[in-house]
Amino acid sequence: MITVALTGGMGSGKSTVVRLFRLLGVPVFEADREARRLQDDDGDLRAGIAARFGTALYATGGLDRRALAAIVFNDTSALADLNAMVHPAVRAAFRAWAGCRTDRPYVIMESAVLVRSGGHLHFDRTVVVEAPREVRIERVLQRDGCSRDQVLARMAHQATDQELRSAAHHLIDNSGSQALIPQVMELHAILSAYP
Repeated sequence: MITVALTGGMGSGKSTVVRLFRLLGVPVFEADREARRLQDDDGDLRAGIAARFGTALYATGGLDRRALAAIVFNDTSALADLNAMVHPAVRAAFRAWAGCRTDRPYVIMESAVLVRSGGHLHFDRTVVVEAPREVRIERVLQRDGCSRDQVLARMAHQATDQELRSAAHHLIDNSGSQALIPQVMELHAILSAYP
């Protein structure tokens, strides 16, 4: 079994690609969802976050993500500290999850931050879903109902298109100029046959 990192910029269409792989029976681990679960349920991670950012973040039981975001997205040191706690916990959860699926030719971890964090280096293959920047901005504006400035601010924290391309073993074009399903089917065949 090989491990595959699936990533791409905000609005690139990673979720759509994930749904297609799932329809093909491929196990997909969603890192962001697992990170949220771990921040609420993993005792060691909770303790680390509370010690670094304050116990008030857990005053209602679960993590107050909005309050944490207000802290870390204005302080690169705080963001680095949070990532240093969360990323290893997510990687460990992925390894345990993947270890239960060794009968499959490959498994996928989907995450927006794999390249910027260097996390893609822990995988056998990296797949990048890409679309032009303006297309991605429009998708996020429609999906999230936020302002263009908010979208641009969030994109500034992600890997650039050039960084993503340089990390990719495989690219999926989700600009709308190529049909998505045949690209996923072709990649599925390649990954299923990967030595």
